[in-house]
Amino acid sequence: MIVMKFGGTSVGDAGLIANVAGIVREHHQRGESIVVVASALATVTSSIIQAARLAARGDLGGAREVTSLLRDRHYAAASALLKDGQRDEFEAYTERRLDELERHCESYAVLGEVTVRSLDQVVGIGESLSVRLLAGALQRQAVSAQPIDATELVVTDDAFGNARPLTDVTRRKTRSRILPLVEAGCIPVVTGYIAATEHGHPTTLGRGGGDYSAAIIGACLDATEVWVWTDVDGILTADPALVPQSRTLEALSYAEAAELAYLGADVLHPKTIGPVEEHGIPLRIRNSFRPSHPGTLVGDKPGAQRRTVPAIISTKGLCLVAVQGNGDAWTPLISARTLTRLAEAAIDVLMFTQSFTERTLSLVVRQSDVDPCLRTLRREFEHELNQARLSAVSARGHVATVSVVGAPGTPGATVVPQAFRALGSHGLQVRCVAQAFSEYNVSFVVSESDMPRTVRVLHRELGLDQLPPDTQRAKA
Repeated sequence: MIVMKFGGTSVGDAGLIANVAGIVREHHQRGESIVVVASALATVTSSIIQAARLAARGDLGGAREVTSLLRDRHYAAASALLKDGQRDEFEAYTERRLDELERHCESYAVLGEVTVRSLDQVVGIGESLSVRLLAGALQRQAVSAQPIDATELVVTDDAFGNARPLTDVTRRKTRSRILPLVEAGCIPVVTGYIAATEHGHPTTLGRGGGDYSAAIIGACLDATEVWVWTDVDGILTADPALVPQSRTLEALSYAEAAELAYLGADVLHPKTIGPVEEHGIPLRIRNSFRPSHPGTLVGDKPGAQRRTVPAIISTKGLCLVAVQGNGDAWTPLISARTLTRLAEAAIDVLMFTQSFTERTLSLVVRQSDVDPCLRTLRREFEHELNQARLSAVSARGHVATVSVVGAPGTPGATVVPQAFRALGSHGLQVRCVAQAFSEYNVSFVVSESDMPRTVRVLHRELGLDQLPPDTQRAKA
């Protein structure tokens, strides 16, 4: 049995969903047992969060405008993918879910805030809509398929926004619900990202948690492999949009893949590795736009003959937020309160550094989260700011992170000093640095405008430009 997970870039519109349906159908026709896990259409989850935050600021008109755009987008996809009867059923379901979103937005407007628990009630609507589109597209191609909300399968604790699965009950529910469908030749199409507590309250597994959902379901079903389909040829030495000479890493250990994911590799959610490693299930990362490419295989023993090289992970669209102390009034509790309050407000902190000499905590957040981040922290530290115990809570421009990761016990472990020398010799300015205790990875915060050059310099100076080209890439 293969569990296939398709991310938002693979199911972004009707044409892409039809492409995914074709991939699934082809493997199904080969006699393979398949379970599909799907994300929301690209940017839909972010749009739902945007609507909630607009409502909390009192802009119900803006929130309704976002909801209207979501309705139009999904109706357009349904019109292209579904038969008349299917389309009527889908549109009725869509109306119910978007009406639910608007009711919650009205509550956010009254309360003036969005809690993580209340956001979990609606943020998974995009996944529920996308699985119905994909299942319908498969049915139209004469493939038996059934959409399933993971709230029926994955049972978690009540850590809303970042819940953890309860293994035994999740395994029991998943097997009893999914295996009969698979044995009957039907393809279950399951929502990623969302789950529920034992009492049925909706939860989510963390932003981008669809990969994690696939790993959990794969482990519960004792899958042969889990395939994560994305828009690149696996995990590469660098972003191919920045470095055309980047190469696919053909094989990685579980530990290496987890390290790359935690440092921001967009193709894999950080928690994905745990369930598949525990059960010894290989994980393969593949390109839904080039399904013939073998991608990157992640497993227990990736092969003694492989060449182990470092990788460069870059993320843009970020902002640096500073909580600045004022003399001796600074204490570590400032950092604790900052991180706790942002977690409660469902604002992800992607990286942070603390300077005791400057009495400053620097946080890296997504640009879309900057305004709610500043409002949240200024409200939290209103007293300290009024009493001049803190000097400011401010944003410090558009930034990007660039992480260099080598493998332990290999020549790649020298990447940290090499990376520092490379950036210094080329005069590239670094805003912040975070280095792991392991000494084989380091993350830099640079201005967003410097990010492309930083990545290219590191790729060249670390010798990655000289690697043999990918066989599949050369054929393309």
